[in-house]
Amino acid sequence: MRPPSSSLVRPNVARFLASAAVTAILAAGLGGCQTMSDVTGALTQKSSSAAAPAIPDDPRRAVEVYGERYRANPKDANAALAYGQALRASGQRSQAAAVLEQATIAHPGNKALLAGYGRALADNGNSQAAFDVLSRAHSPDNPDWRILSVQGTVLDKLAKHDEARRYYASALKIAPEEPSVLSNLGLSYMLTRELPDAEATLRRAHGNPRADARVRQNLALVVGLQGRFAEAETIAKGDLPSEEAAANVAYLREMLSRKDPRGGKTVPVAALNRPD
Repeated sequence: MRPPSSSLVRPNVARFLASAAVTAILAAGLGGCQTMSDVTGALTQKSSSAAAPAIPDDPRRAVEVYGERYRANPKDANAALAYGQALRASGQRSQAAAVLEQATIAHPGNKALLAGYGRALADNGNSQAAFDVLSRAHSPDNPDWRILSVQGTVLDKLAKHDEARRYYASALKIAPEEPSVLSNLGLSYMLTRELPDAEATLRRAHGNPRADARVRQNLALVVGLQGRFAEAETIAKGDLPSEEAAANVAYLREMLSRKDPRGGKTVPVAALNRPD
């Protein structure tokens, strides 16, 4: 059977391999790949709930609502933040980065805007710039575990895995057993082929009552990467219809059995990029 092109990958398969995110990437191995780890949890300052009201469930409607508010007063930091978040949620990443960049220029000390802009840069693959901006979004005397976790994912994308794990460790000191951070740490281990460590970490996250579907699908992926397809399918069924979970695992099995031109097996790596 000829391998399907990326444009023909079934949506349900992509959802499993990307843990309900964006896409699945085939790489010749986990080590040294440049994929983005899972980014979960809100990336806003602890006090930003008043500054950035909840985005409507429909991303397109959110873009309309907050776009109107932003265009009425582009210098309004709260409006820019809400509009940038809405654009990200609707997949308009470049536009989100542009809006938030202008907002940080107008409000250079606004931590919430810096956090949002840093996350938007990460969305667009500008990893080093994202890390630098995120470093300005909080301070050593007042660290934000959410930002620390996202900084870890950016470092993983830069293949600085040991440094990334120090950031996850710092985040976990502030928010012990936070499932979103553990999920990122688990995927970090996955990127360096430390699959038993990845599984153990994701099981810690999965055991937390606050773990969401992405954590479970990440666990299913790591279990499947170790060849335990039936178990991976059982885990995936917690969030997906039985037929969909079975199809996803069958596709994962097929990719794991595929050879790359340089020898060795081609391994799927989740490239995750979920809007906050």
